[in-house]
Formats: sequence, C-alpha cells, structure tokens
Amino acid sequence: MLNPTEQTRLLQMESSFSSEFGSAAKIAVRAPGRVNLIGEHTDYNDGFVMPAAIERSVLMLAAPSNTGRIQVHALNYNQSSTFSIEGVQPTGDSRERWSNYLRAMVWVLQGEGISVPGLNMVVQGDVPLGSGLSSSAAMLVAAGLLLSEAAQSPLSPVQLALLAQKAEREFVGVNVGIMDQYISALGKQAHALLIDTRSLEYEAISLPVSGVSLIIADTSKRRGLVDSEYNTRRSECERAVEILSQHLPQIKALRDVSVEQFLSLQQHLPEPVRSRAKHVITENQRTLDMAEALKLGDMQRCGKLMNESHQSLQIDYAVSCRELDAMTEAARSLQGVYGSRMTGAGFGGCTVSLVADEALENFQRELPRIYQQHTGLEAALLVSKAAPGAERIL
Repeated sequence: MLNPTEQTRLLQMESSFSSEFGSAAKIAVRAPGRVNLIGEHTDYNDGFVMPAAIERSVLMLAAPSNTGRIQVHALNYNQSSTFSIEGVQPTGDSRERWSNYLRAMVWVLQGEGISVPGLNMVVQGDVPLGSGLSSSAAMLVAAGLLLSEAAQSPLSPVQLALLAQKAEREFVGVNVGIMDQYISALGKQAHALLIDTRSLEYEAISLPVSGVSLIIADTSKRRGLVDSEYNTRRSECERAVEILSQHLPQIKALRDVSVEQFLSLQQHLPEPVRSRAKHVITENQRTLDMAEALKLGDMQRCGKLMNESHQSLQIDYAVSCRELDAMTEAARSLQGVYGSRMTGAGFGGCTVSLVADEALENFQRELPRIYQQHTGLEAALLVSKAAPGAERIL
C-alpha cells in the first residue's frame, strides 16, 4: 500500500514514462529503505539485528519491449542507460553507475534460469543516498521484484532478498550482509523484524501504531573510513573468537558467547580485541532484550537499550564520530525522547531516536538548532512509521 508521498511520486513517474516511451507502464513496484533500531555490527558475527522498513522507497515502472534490451531512465539523475540483456556487464561510465544495480539483478536472475525480457523502465527513489538508510538494497530489491514479475517468474520475499544480496556481492562487488535486503523485501507495516543472521529466521515485532515515532536524523556528515575500519573490526572479532575458542571450543562466532562467559574470560583478550568483542556480545543481548521490551510496550526500557547501544558503539567499537555523538546527545537533552543512537556502519550518516508523539513538534524544531550550534552543520530529519516491504503496485 502506497503512502501519500509515494502516490504523488507514482503519478509523476507515470507521466514521465509516457513522455519517455510513448506508452503506459504495465508493471510498477516499490521497495523501501530501512533503519536499524538496534543490533549494529552484529550481522557479520552471526548475531541478531532489528531493522524496520521506512516510508522512503525506490519506485520502478516498466513495460515490455521487443528489443532484447533494457532501456531505463533515472529521474533522480535525469539520465538514461541502455544495455542488452545478453552478456550483462557492469558499466564503466561513471555517469551510469547507478544502473549497475539493475544490471546486477538481470545477471543474477539469469543465473537462476529466469529469462528476463526486454523492458522500458523509469526509476525514482527518495531514500537519501550515502546516509546509511540502504538506498542500494532498496534499488536491488525493487529491480529484482520488477524483473521477476516481468519474466512471470515470481520470487518469494526470502528468495528476493537472497538474490539481491548475491547481486550486490558478486556483481556490484560489495561484501554486504543480509539485513538490508531482508528488511526491504520482508518488512511489515508497524513492525520491526528481529532477524537471526545465522539461521535467517525472523520474527515480526510489533511497534506502537500511535504514541511513538521513529525520527531519523541525518548528520550531513558523509560516512568516511567505513571500508577500511570495517575490515579491521571484522578481523578483530575473528581474533576474539580464535582466543575465546581455546576456552569455549564449541563457539563458531561471537554470537555463541554469552555476556556471562565473556565477563569470566575477558582477561584473556588483548585490547582492542576485548572491547570489540564486548560490544558485539552485549549488543546481541541488547537486541534480544529490546524485542522483549517492545512486546511489553516498555518504551522506557527500549530507549535505555538504544542509549546503551550508542555508548557501546562509541566507546567499545569506536565507530561513532563527533557529529553522531553530538546528534544523539542533543536528542537525549529534549523532553519526550526515550532513546537515541547512531544507526548504520558509523563514521557519519544518521541517528535514530524514539520520540513520544506529543514531543514531535518540539523535537523537530529544537534538534536541528542544538545540533547546528555544536557542529555548524544542518540536520535533515525524517519522521517515519515502520513501512511494509517490497510489493507490486501495478
């Protein structure tokens, strides 16, 4: 079901499609971006995450063509790209790099034996780029849904998510986890998903439909250092498992270590390996605790867990930055804020705050003012309820 903003965008896209191709679109899909409520840097440690789909999305329209090619126009860039559906390769043209996500899904579906037809397409997204809200996963999931529908080979949401992950890893060349694709494909309105990234089992956790809103605040600090620091953190976590497995031979990942076991064995870990392991192990427990708190409707507890998560990311995992810290501190200084934390890989990007509805107006006015006083940067706020996952809309 489209929200009002998406309905307006769809009408504009239908007009653009008609102008571009001289016909009406036959298929339309949407796929949302996401925000992770808690469970950060746990996914590559086989742990738990809890994202929610947001009311920002990628929309795609298409109609079959008998050309053997995909011809796609991106409204965000006012640029077009055309490529043959045979022997799909990434483009080397920097101006058309956005089309690699579409090319990736053609390639991965063909690898599954799905015959993708020639198509005329229009794509438009309003998930902010580079802010850690998974615009790339939304693009891949939307493309996978549209292409499979056009091929009359519908995929289950889980298949769609797994193929989108494979496309990003093997064609785009980014070694991503499964969280972003999973929530974009499987999101449920008014729910977060508690995802076990080892088994890929998931549980929809109800979020309050009234009384509380998620506020995503973009720090305007583009994320730097993520790739190099990500690789370092990953190797530090692997080192922690290597050492702890001498005492706990059954463990395969930090997900297998309880908080109590860590506390009794932490003296065997050198710094910063000890701190990195502490974050992952306690973050897994916080994620499970937050699921229980949400089921009980305990927003105070949820907020406390979010605050503890940010502190752990800031101190133990060292992936925060001055701007993220300033934003969360500003949020916590305001009335009606249950909790606030960085979301995403870190070193910039966004925060997410749990805010009582009666405090929304004051929060939206005061947070940017306080943040700018401390950093000189402008904050962009996005108020969102938890949105549904990917779906065909035409």
